[in-house]
Amino acid sequence: MKLVRMFVLFTAAILAVSSVVAQPQPATPVEKEATVYGVSLKYFEAGQGEPVILLHGLGGVKEEWMTSLGALSANHRVYALDQVGFGHSGKPLLEYKIATFSDFLFGFMQSQNLSKATLVGNSLGGWIAMDFAIRRPEMVDKLVLVDSAGLPFGKMPPVDLNPSTLADMRALLESLFFNKKLATDEFVLQAFTAHMSNNDAYTIQRTMAGFGQNQFVDAKLASIHAPTLVVWGREDELLPESMGEKLRDAIPGAKLAVFDQCGHVPQLEKPADFNKAVLDFLGK
Repeated sequence: MKLVRMFVLFTAAILAVSSVVAQPQPATPVEKEATVYGVSLKYFEAGQGEPVILLHGLGGVKEEWMTSLGALSANHRVYALDQVGFGHSGKPLLEYKIATFSDFLFGFMQSQNLSKATLVGNSLGGWIAMDFAIRRPEMVDKLVLVDSAGLPFGKMPPVDLNPSTLADMRALLESLFFNKKLATDEFVLQAFTAHMSNNDAYTIQRTMAGFGQNQFVDAKLASIHAPTLVVWGREDELLPESMGEKLRDAIPGAKLAVFDQCGHVPQLEKPADFNKAVLDFLGK
């Protein structure tokens, strides 16, 4: 029960991330569509070069990567994906598991004729990236794990875990970011509205229902041999910096970059630092 309740927190917090894109952003690229196993997957694509795929967290959307899409696409072919069941992508009535998302990532790469790619995943997206690297190592060039889930959790933050009111959403936003001033009245309203309109409650519910099963990757991390960068916000209130240190220590050769005055979503709260760290890593 404690594990399921923790993932309710992840759901609500990452749902709130999508409304950050209401802040000034680069021009939004044209939304594209791929059909995977009969399901529509929506995505953005930009740039040319070695492929990079950006994976959002539970309840997230592709737009939360807008602050990185332009920077990374200068030298890479970048895909920002609405993962199956989220955003504008199709929402089949499945029992969603980590392996489900991995399978759809595989199908998406096939649809784009990608034999190999770098995976950048935030929170649940990082968990999916690690699972994919373990299942299909030959298809992963590099890994960037951003405040990534996938390890057993410690204690829960003291936050209302079900954002059914504006006050609940405000509390979640304030736990998501180091800069609490981001939780303006407008931001809270946008986040709450997004929570209502995304229509992914079934996906979230069934994904969380599967977390009672042991899908954690902690026992398999030593099998990941793709070059790995772990990125963390030092003030992450959802997943502590110690989890990033565990990933660094368990994945052979992994490096850890920690940003001060930063919470659970460095790509949004520290975009310049985040983009520089990722570009430096990809350039090595």
